[in-house]
Amino acid sequence: MSYPNPKNPHPMSGFPQICFIQNTVNNPNIIIGDYTYYDDPIDSENFERNVLYHFPFIGDKLIIGKFCAIATGAKFIMNGANHQLSGFSTYPFNIFGHDWEKVTPTTAELVYKGDTVIGNDVWIGYEAVIMPGVKIGDGAIIGAKSVVTKDVAPYTIVGGNPANLIRKRFPDHIVAELLAIAWWDWDVQKITDNLEKIVGADIESLKQAI
Repeated sequence: MSYPNPKNPHPMSGFPQICFIQNTVNNPNIIIGDYTYYDDPIDSENFERNVLYHFPFIGDKLIIGKFCAIATGAKFIMNGANHQLSGFSTYPFNIFGHDWEKVTPTTAELVYKGDTVIGNDVWIGYEAVIMPGVKIGDGAIIGAKSVVTKDVAPYTIVGGNPANLIRKRFPDHIVAELLAIAWWDWDVQKITDNLEKIVGADIESLKQAI
């Protein structure tokens, strides 16, 4: 039985707008799992242009799990976008040098919300925006043009600006079982052998595949 090679940037022959982006991202602070793809008819290989304000001196990471589907124009805003909020002005005078450097904030004064972490089997819709430090759980769906400002629970659907819960995809006990099964961590041959169960909705059948 055959299956796609995750190290092939363009797994669909003659259709370059789909790209397994772990093969094209060079920034060591962007970590992407197997089979996660970016769909972009203009330049699917240049996913890094959608990761904004990701300055190396800050050190935050964008971590995206396996089997995620990322639609055209999705943006990830990183911690470098944040401005100091404690004073009257948010203008970053210090970055322009000269005597303005005297108001350079200390590390403790900077707004830092940590790494941005996207789980496995997450679908991120067209032109969605993910804000710094957000954690999106496994199996979640982000609606098109949503602005995600807070964490998203596993197997939920969110949408809007700011994004809010639309609905849970499955009852809580099913979600707990899906997270325990974690099919995305199976060997790819085992995944291939059990695709009907993975894309189906029979939890008992999927549990039997364990």
